[in-house]
Amino acid sequence: MKFAFVTCVQLGLSCMEEIYRSGGKLDLVITLRDDIAAQKSGRIYVDEFCSRHNIPVVKVKNVNDDQAIHAVRENGIDWLFIIGWSQIARLPALQAPRRGALGMHPTLLPVGRGRASIPWAIIKNLPETGVTLFQLDEGVDTGPILAQERLPLAADETATGLYQRVDDAHRALIHRVWPTLVDDSVQLIPQDDAQSTCWPGRKPEDGLISAGMTVEVTEALVRATTHPYPGAFWQEEKNLIRIWRGTVGNATEAPPSGAKRFTVSNGVYDALDYQIESLEDAG
Repeated sequence: MKFAFVTCVQLGLSCMEEIYRSGGKLDLVITLRDDIAAQKSGRIYVDEFCSRHNIPVVKVKNVNDDQAIHAVRENGIDWLFIIGWSQIARLPALQAPRRGALGMHPTLLPVGRGRASIPWAIIKNLPETGVTLFQLDEGVDTGPILAQERLPLAADETATGLYQRVDDAHRALIHRVWPTLVDDSVQLIPQDDAQSTCWPGRKPEDGLISAGMTVEVTEALVRATTHPYPGAFWQEEKNLIRIWRGTVGNATEAPPSGAKRFTVSNGVYDALDYQIESLEDAG
């Protein structure tokens, strides 16, 4: 079996590292061209890793480019991992590897197809989420499943902690499934579309806290949008207060020292870690 990997972010590099820790190897890596890399948030470079392991690297503008498809076919790739890559692979790219293309999605598919999986899991107050390794098809997160890693969610779960646990789950799935890919014994389980849900993308402005929100919604929003995301925020006159951490306050008691208090529909919320940004400077 011959394997290739498409990535340009740390999550993908973590998976590639796990392949080698599991005794495996890659026959090709596809990544973004260097001139595009500087414009992409969270971009990492695979050159040092690939040089260390003697892996050929192809740099492209888009995974659907003829150059990428030709490289996969020319190298006789059986399975192509596409992890940590925002572009949607179209049918020619998906059909280039002999066995197919594999992706990861940070929910327990078919629940939570779509975008912003980590924030939504916290905002929706789910008891658990997870990561799914699945075969890519032309749909959005609709392909058959190889394996899943379940992640219980704590009542005080934050995006920071969950993001790291999702990264760990990616590694765990690679380690667990790798032997079945190598010996061609992998089992593909079709998704039950009747159980599917789709979560929309989120924009930075979706982190706005309004006085009409409850303290419960406010507290969940702060936890869901903290690092590595843009953060929840409160607009106050000419300032924007971006909140990274806080707690539901007690209206009959003074807020903790250094905290900034906000009054919402059914109580008060105390921001414990925050920064103040001038809207005038932004304008």
